Formats: sequence, structure tokens, C-alpha cells
Amino acid sequence: MKFLQPTLIGGWPRRFIPALTLALLLTASSFSQKKLSTAEAKDHIGETATVCGDVVSIRYAASTRGQPTFLNLDKPYPNQIFTVLIWGSNRSKFGTPEIDYKAKHVCVTGKITEYRGTPEVVTNDPQQLKVER
Repeated sequence: MKFLQPTLIGGWPRRFIPALTLALLLTASSFSQKKLSTAEAKDHIGETATVCGDVVSIRYAASTRGQPTFLNLDKPYPNQIFTVLIWGSNRSKFGTPEIDYKAKHVCVTGKITEYRGTPEVVTNDPQQLKVER
């Protein structure tokens, strides 16, 4: 009776490769879920991430096209470090943002874009925006 030697890849038995690959994917996925500060967001434009900060000013521009609501994090407008944008078409899904998010520490998950030099995430769903405290 012959014993089969496992084929080695880089010193690892071939049967361990799928498990190792899965472990690496899970580890990479956990790194992509890292929470960023508002200051770190500028270095992640174009990426989908979670950004956390304190809501320090809120503005509902009801008479502006698209009726945007701006949640400015960590510094008030016009010196905000990061903005969460809720378009008027989605505003009712978020309750009353001026009250519900005022002076709260929030985390928003979505694609980080940039508008006039300030990083932002456009939220379409309340699941993207979590109050931490």
C-alpha cells in the first residue's frame, strides 16, 4: 500500500490552502470595516468605509435644489472636517435630523466622496447612519 505525500505549496500542504485563503479574506474584510475618524476620511476618498465623529452643526437647506440636509462633524460649517449629506428625497426616512442627530456621536457607512475639498458620505438609508452616543 502506497502512502500519498500531500503536495506542498510554499511549505504548506495543499489541503490547508482553502482554509488559509478564507482566513486571509476574513482578515482583509475586517480591515476594510475599520472605523475612520473624520480627519482620516480625506485619505480614503473613493473608498467605502465607516467614518465617526460628533455632529456639531446641522443645516436643512429647504429652499435649495434637492433640499439637502448637512450634518457637519467635529467642526461647524464652514470649517467642517466631514459632512453627512441627506438629500430631501430621503429626508423623511431619517426622522427629524436637526433633533435626532444634534450633538450626537455618529458613524456613517458609505462611499467617501469629496465636495469642495471636504470629504462626505451621501446617505440614502438610515441603516448607514448610527448614533453611538
